[in-house]
Formats: sequence, C-alpha cells, structure tokens
Amino acid sequence: MSREPIDDKAAAGGRPPASLARAAGEGEAARDAGGGVSEIAAGAGVREASTIASPASLARAAGAEGAARDARAGVREPARLPLSVVVTTLDNAATLERCLASVYWADEIVVLDSGSQDATLDIARAHGARICVEPFKGYGAQKQAAIDKANHDWVLLLDADESLGARAREVIGRALTAPAVAGYRLPRREQMFWTFQHAWSWTNAHLRLFDRRRCRMNDVPVHAAPQTDGPTRTLRGADFVHHGEPDIETKVGKINAYSTGLVADKLRRRQRFLGVRMLFYPPLFFVRQYVFKRYFLNGWAGFISAATGAFYVFLKYAKVYEARRAKRAAQDRD
Repeated sequence: MSREPIDDKAAAGGRPPASLARAAGEGEAARDAGGGVSEIAAGAGVREASTIASPASLARAAGAEGAARDARAGVREPARLPLSVVVTTLDNAATLERCLASVYWADEIVVLDSGSQDATLDIARAHGARICVEPFKGYGAQKQAAIDKANHDWVLLLDADESLGARAREVIGRALTAPAVAGYRLPRREQMFWTFQHAWSWTNAHLRLFDRRRCRMNDVPVHAAPQTDGPTRTLRGADFVHHGEPDIETKVGKINAYSTGLVADKLRRRQRFLGVRMLFYPPLFFVRQYVFKRYFLNGWAGFISAATGAFYVFLKYAKVYEARRAKRAAQDRD
C-alpha cells in the first residue's frame, strides 16, 4: 500500500509526541498547531486520525530538531552506503514511536503491517515510513516480504518493540562506508520487567544489519532469523534495546505462546532424549544466565528473568513430550 501525504494538525492544547522523524532534515518548519481533525489514507478509504498520533508537521519539526542537535554535538555522518530500515507491525502503537525515532537518520523506513487496529499506521506515517499492508504469513515469511520491499541493498531489521542505542548511528555509519562482510550482528540489551539489563551483564548479538542480496530469513517457527551466505561480525557499540517484556505476566504469556508454536517443528525433527532435556537443561540454563552471563547484576529482575527463561526451555520439551504421548494414545485407539 503506498503512502499518501498527511496534513495533520494537533488538537489545541494537545501534547505532541517525542517524534524524531528523519524527514525534516530539509529545513521545513512545523506548521502552527490548530484545531480540527486530520484525514489520512487507510487502504481504499479515508479515516480520521486519532489525536494521540501527532501530525506530520510536528514529526518534520522533530526531525529538524534532531538534525540540529546532531549538528550542535558535532555528529557528522560518514559517506556510507544507503540504508533501509525494515519493521513488521501489528498493533504496536505502544512501542513503535520509540523504534522509529531511533532511526530517523536512515535513508528509508519500510513498515509492513498485517492489519493493525490501533495508531500504528498513524505513527509510521508521521515518521515518513513507506507503508505496506499484507496478511500475516508467519514470522520468517512476513519479515522476508518486508525485506524484499526495501529499495536499498543494506537493510537494518528491527522489531517494533526494539530501538537503537545512542551510539548505534555512528558505529553503523562507519561499518557501511566499505563493508567487507555480508552482515553485522548487533548486541541486544533486554528489558527486565521494571529495569534494563546491567551494562556489565552479557548481551546476545543478533544478525540485524545485512546485505539483503546475500541474506534470507530461515523458516524456524517463532524465532525466525536471517541467514547469510558469507561472513558476519559483531558491531560493538551498535547496541539496540528490546522493550518487549515490561512485566512478568507479559513474559509468561510469551513463554506459553512460543513454546506451543515450536511443538510441530520439534516433532518433525524428532528430537531425542526429551526426559534428559527436561531434567538437566533448565537448571543448566539458569546457571548459565544467572552466573556466567552475570544476570545477578540485575538484582531480583535478573533472578526472575533467568528463572522464567529456564521454565521456557523446560516447557518447550515438556509440550513435545505431551504431544508425542497424545499421538501414541491416538494410534493405540485406532
């Protein structure tokens, strides 16, 4: 679905969002805020924009402010290859603003939505994103479809509940001046309920910055990830933050949904020694997270995160065991 121009205005007395849209580096001033309700294109029809999604004029002004702040701080972008940022969405209004604000400097933002009913598309438009809408095809297939829509060869793949850290722009810019690898892994810092990962605890690095001509999403259910045909390396300093687990309830809900989503794949691969895995892997996982990855530095949040992670690896194999028993029982009845 193509993006159409927006002529939004903030409701009088309303609070503009903390948008840092990239579109405004061209020196365009924000329009005066006034009353009224904006109209934006949505599919084949037109609907009124929610007042919680602020106007494109304010997004442009915020982008100009971001560019000015970079200039005051002496931030100079090196001559680099153009970059497309790709995000898939479904009702992500709570986190998308932060995500897109962190990449306002990118050459292109592509948002592939699968039917959001909240303000997700309003936020994406305010940040100058090119928006497409397609039904959800599965985690890997949906992300691959979004990657294929990028205009530039180098892609930064983010989830809607992720955002780049303060130094990432500079580090990524240097890496893209003359990339000698097929992709780069970026360290991800996790939200741990009421806090964020301690700076000295271990962060996992994920392949998120890559040449899309040399990379495809794999078909692993739930945890689909990009795979390249060449070497990769980790970009230290280009951290990004995962804002996906603000409380224990959300964490446990994901654990339950993800472990169920993995059952069919594990059955197909005929994983062995399920009893041994259920007995020994969870405690080993806890020790690895809490001690060797230094989650103890995060206090009780780190302890709970390691414990729920151990429960997740237990649940993955317990559900496979249950499914196998059910299958054998059905065969015996036949």
